[in-house]
Amino acid sequence: MIGDINLSPAVPPLPRYEDKKRIDVRYMLIAPYASAHIYWDNKINELVYELEEPILSEDEEKSLKEIEAAMLELINVNVAVEKTLEATTNYIDKTARLLIDELNIKISSEGYEKIFYFLFRDFIGLNKIDPLLRDYFIEDIECNGVDTPLFVVHRTYRNIRTNIKYNTFEGLASFVEKLAQRTGRYVSYAQPLLDGTLPDGSRVNATYTKDVSSRGPTFTIRKFTKIPWTPTQLISMNALSPEMLAYFWVLLEHKSNILVTGGTASGKTTLLNALAFFIPPESRVVSIEDTREINLPRENWLPSVARTSIGVGKVGEIDLFEILKSSFRQNPDYLIVGEVRGKEAFVLFQGMASGHSSISTMHSDSVDTLIRRLQTPPISLSPTLVNTLDCVVVATHATVGRQEIRKVREIVEIVNVNKDGTALVNTPFRWDPSKDMFYSKKQSRAFEKISTKTGIPTEKLYRDLVTRAKLLYGLYKQKIFGFDEVGWIINEYHKNPVRVLSKYNIHE
Repeated sequence: MIGDINLSPAVPPLPRYEDKKRIDVRYMLIAPYASAHIYWDNKINELVYELEEPILSEDEEKSLKEIEAAMLELINVNVAVEKTLEATTNYIDKTARLLIDELNIKISSEGYEKIFYFLFRDFIGLNKIDPLLRDYFIEDIECNGVDTPLFVVHRTYRNIRTNIKYNTFEGLASFVEKLAQRTGRYVSYAQPLLDGTLPDGSRVNATYTKDVSSRGPTFTIRKFTKIPWTPTQLISMNALSPEMLAYFWVLLEHKSNILVTGGTASGKTTLLNALAFFIPPESRVVSIEDTREINLPRENWLPSVARTSIGVGKVGEIDLFEILKSSFRQNPDYLIVGEVRGKEAFVLFQGMASGHSSISTMHSDSVDTLIRRLQTPPISLSPTLVNTLDCVVVATHATVGRQEIRKVREIVEIVNVNKDGTALVNTPFRWDPSKDMFYSKKQSRAFEKISTKTGIPTEKLYRDLVTRAKLLYGLYKQKIFGFDEVGWIINEYHKNPVRVLSKYNIHE
């Protein structure tokens, strides 16, 4: 039945292999029509992501083109897109059947089902990449121009070439125009760069002409994860240790300031989302981002997103700096800033200095580089302001046993930043890549700061860390990974720790 199209088939557990040549997996993307087949291709000696879709005969392909051309004149795509899936499916179905009668096209019921899939994909979805956007495992979709295969970044198997390509300049330019329409932006020869957000929250960056990129139009889509990773999922991925998470839990309970740093796609926002689970449930949180990526398991939360200008000039632009300045009037207990790059860092650090606990991310591969960046133009912070930062988390991409993974490389506490730009630091946690193990030392300057500020003995803070690490590890062992469930348990722990520890059989 046409109405049985399923855009969210079950997500399978995918096996990890040390030897990529052994990979051969297949799973549904749009049931029952489109699936992904990932396997090692011996001809090109490379891992391949093959999108499998219904195969049309010559007659069916000709009928599809005829119906699509007639449909373009008939339907209002915006109306169709805004309806529910069921209404949309019926709308496409009725219109297509009407046109088949009018155009006197002869087609079997099996042929019609295949044609319907392509109509649905092209009119309601995003053409040939639509199944990729619906793949739970894909993080990025990358097109480098005409006549070159699209590449994807896969959660389990990382960078893979696909069997999809755009063969003509016109076809690819037309698709970039469609991306612009879906993001509510505009591209042209005069304005060939596109930066926007799709309705599902995915981030789009594209170029429109050969002047900008020699292979013609290009695009990159960073997919939006509707349900972020939970702390227990990060433990299951061995991205960091339960003790590290418990350390963040103690820090955030006592309103410390944390900056997550690392290279592109090192997992900074993923970690930021996981840390936000530890903010006390009664606290007011304000988040500020360029593109909506933060999702918090709480009600007292005000999410804000910067707005870029439309057209030439800066008409209607509201940048991070403006939102950040106004956010302090909203009386936040905790401030989360998606990423700081420029002048907004000054406002963020001023907020830290005035007692607003802040968590943010920044591009940098080490603490030394980060501190230099903060103290040089365009940010130009004074050492006094940099000292308000309690700890820096360094996230990294690494290869362990032929597997590409994300890790928290180290957690570094800022003890003191001198006027000459040098810094005295303490590293309570670090990851050893040679053994793939996390190490910790029992001395935290951040705990000492908390103790001085609150009067709580550091021994009590260390006991809290150990108990919470046991709880998080226990939840991981009991396979409790759900976003709502993990959020509820952590919030409940704030209210009644004894009951939660007893419920999950954790002994202090």
